[in-house]
Amino acid sequence: MNVWTQMLGNQLLMSAVTGWVVAQFLKTLIDFALNKNFNAERLVGSGGMPSSHSATVCGLTTAALLKYGAGSFEFAVSFVLSMIVMYDAIGVRRETGKQAKLLNSILSENPLKLNAEVLQEKLKEYVGHTPLQVLAGAILGIGLALALNSYY
Repeated sequence: MNVWTQMLGNQLLMSAVTGWVVAQFLKTLIDFALNKNFNAERLVGSGGMPSSHSATVCGLTTAALLKYGAGSFEFAVSFVLSMIVMYDAIGVRRETGKQAKLLNSILSENPLKLNAEVLQEKLKEYVGHTPLQVLAGAILGIGLALALNSYY
């Protein structure tokens, strides 16, 4: 059996990857609907609605629960990983995005006093998530893993 067949047959991997792909697609559609402009970066970028990080780890965790049970090593590790990722998305990464937005605003208002090299690139503002974005990603990941479970 080749590696691609093995990967496609891996319920945990496919649940996680499907969560990420669907979340990124939805994120792009939502961004397009709100801004009336297609932004290709949204297909792979972090931040925004829904959280692809949450969809990915919750898909993984749900698949581990369904395949191996709540007492398994696989579920325990993926559950802890999910909690860390979602906490980070709401906390540290969200604050980083707020700081980037503030710094970009300061840099754009006072360009004469700053080195031109500093102004070449704006800081990325979409790095974290609101609790609602994380919740939406989690629900998406869980739902997709449940749907894929019937295939496996």
